[in-house]
This record gives sequence, C-alpha cells and structure tokens, in this order.
Amino acid sequence: MKSLKIAAGWLLGTFILLQFVRIDMPPPPKAEPEEEIEAPSEIAAILERSCYDCHSNHTRWPWYSHISPISLEIKSHVKNGRNWLNFSIWKSYDEEKRRKLYKGIARSVEWKMPPADYMLLHKEARLSPKERKALKEWAMSHLEEEKR
Repeated sequence: MKSLKIAAGWLLGTFILLQFVRIDMPPPPKAEPEEEIEAPSEIAAILERSCYDCHSNHTRWPWYSHISPISLEIKSHVKNGRNWLNFSIWKSYDEEKRRKLYKGIARSVEWKMPPADYMLLHKEARLSPKERKALKEWAMSHLEEEKR
C-alpha cells in the first residue's frame, strides 16, 4: 500500500511539473476571406462545424488544450491537420493540390474524419450519413468538373 501511495505521489508530481512545460502553437496567419474555400452554404456549415478546428486558421482552443500532456496531442493534431489541408488558404493551392485534396476529402469523410478521439469531446462535429454523403458528392463533383 505504501508503494502505491509513493507511485501515486510521483505521478501527481510529474503531472504538476508537466504543466510548466509549454508547447506553444504559433498562431496561424490571420485568415484572409479571399483565400477561404468557397462552398455551398450547407457544405460550408458542415466543414466549419466538423473540420475547421484542425483544418483551418479558425481553431477554437478548448480549456483542456492547455493541460499537458493533452496539449501535446491536440497541438500535434492541429499542426498535422493544417499541414495536410487548410481551408483558410484553399485558394493558394494550385489545381493539382486541390484535386488531391478533393480526392482525400471524398475518401476520408467516408470512414476516418473527424477522428473518433475528437468526437468524444465534440459531439457537434459528428457527421450523419447524409452529411458524409453530401461532403463526398461535393468533393467528387469538383473532380468531375475538371474532367469536362
């Protein structure tokens, strides 16, 4: 029992010390409205609700994103998300990059986006089958437009 208390004390002490380690996420550049993706209002609303926290410069940082070690994971998700796709700088991507992103959106919205760990705390981000279908059709329509 004594060793359990000692271990718990060390864990608590480590957790407290971790709070002094700050991993600052550099603020993204101010989002310029003319660079944002343009989408029908229904699609834009879905993207903003379910995707923008990780895939735009409009991230809403919840209170727990400032608690280590959780903050490390969250900031890593956002950094990787923005690196892969950033709706705030959509128009700065060339046509080839946009085509790849539309393909990626169509594929990932089917099964892996938004991530399950994100949806645990952000129930509003869940996508219904109808919303998933709408996003996929929207992305695919841009690929079909390019073929014409």
